Amino acid sequence: MKIVEINGGANGSTGKIMFGIAHVAREEGHEVMCAAPITSTNRGAKKDCGYYRIGNYMTRRIDVLLARITGLNGCFAWAATGKLIRQIKAFKPDVIQLHNLHDSYINLPMLFRYIKKNHIHTVWTLHDCWAFTGHCPHFTIEKCGRWQTGCHDCPKYHDYPASLFDNSKLMWTLKKKWFTGIKTMTIVTPSEWLANLVERSYLNEYRVQVIHNGIDLNIFKPTKSNFRNLHGIKTDEYMILGVAFGWSYKKGIDCFIELAKRLDDKFKIVLVGTDDSVDKKLPSNIISIHRTQNQEELARIYSAADVFFMPTREENFPTVNMEALACGTPVVTFNTGGSAEIIDETCGCVVNENDLDRVIAILQSGFLHKDLKREAMCEKRAKMFQGEETYRLYTRLYNSAASS
Repeated sequence: MKIVEINGGANGSTGKIMFGIAHVAREEGHEVMCAAPITSTNRGAKKDCGYYRIGNYMTRRIDVLLARITGLNGCFAWAATGKLIRQIKAFKPDVIQLHNLHDSYINLPMLFRYIKKNHIHTVWTLHDCWAFTGHCPHFTIEKCGRWQTGCHDCPKYHDYPASLFDNSKLMWTLKKKWFTGIKTMTIVTPSEWLANLVERSYLNEYRVQVIHNGIDLNIFKPTKSNFRNLHGIKTDEYMILGVAFGWSYKKGIDCFIELAKRLDDKFKIVLVGTDDSVDKKLPSNIISIHRTQNQEELARIYSAADVFFMPTREENFPTVNMEALACGTPVVTFNTGGSAEIIDETCGCVVNENDLDRVIAILQSGFLHKDLKREAMCEKRAKMFQGEETYRLYTRLYNSAASS
């Protein structure tokens, strides 16, 4: 079987998923072509996965600029998309696997016109809500429900993918036209939460299958380190860890700042994924670790923590929760998106969004005391998200689609 995968990045969590699926599919004897736009963040991405770079730096800048000026995301990139489609035609795929299509790197009407015309079996994994809104990838914070009937007066049009004008009403109409009417498409969501949203959107004509995101349990596992000693965290002190790559109100940075004010000295807060601008906002009693792409280093930090706290306000199925569990660390998470689906009562606690009083009560109670038994329960739960096993669910889906 021949499979084409298209994603908005060759790095990051969705890039890992794309290449993870490709790796497993090749092991099973399939041919795979991966495609992602050429961007500064994609530098260093390996070409040994059949990685086709969409466009070039100049056309990419032009396409992003046009989208930001007009608010028409996915309506440009004609030349880059034309070349991509020619590559796909030459490859002759049996299945096209779509991932993130936002941020102007591909011409959406051209791509979906090609898919519809050629009746290619298509699987689209939604990593956020962008596919059924007029603009935003997430709308939880705004508690906006206009995506169900027709977006307009978007409160987030200045946010990613940023634009100067609110064209959400037109974009909602266009995306509905482009994305519906494909007789051979299956929607995949990593969480039940997102699957339920899809069924309330204009994409409800498609079959929806939940396939959880996966992680590499050979990397993320209880790992010994001297992290606590290096940062002066004593054995009788309680280390609270937060990990994000882009700290903001959305990721709950204000919650950690508040915890730092309200908890006594026996609690030590560590934030990973910060930078100089974030450091300026943090009180002196929060330990700041700047962004790292080293997964082994992350595993050591996860393992050193007593608890992982995830106060995200907009999320689909956060990888960091799974990574923490796999390293034997229990998780406390806000009940937002699919975060709560990752844990159960054996390995963590779910609290209502913004309920820091409850979070503090849990931390101070010692309920999530980390010992060998708790570590084992966390590891057991993490086995549900073994990367290769989740990726094999995709190849089974491809085989089913092709045989039908």
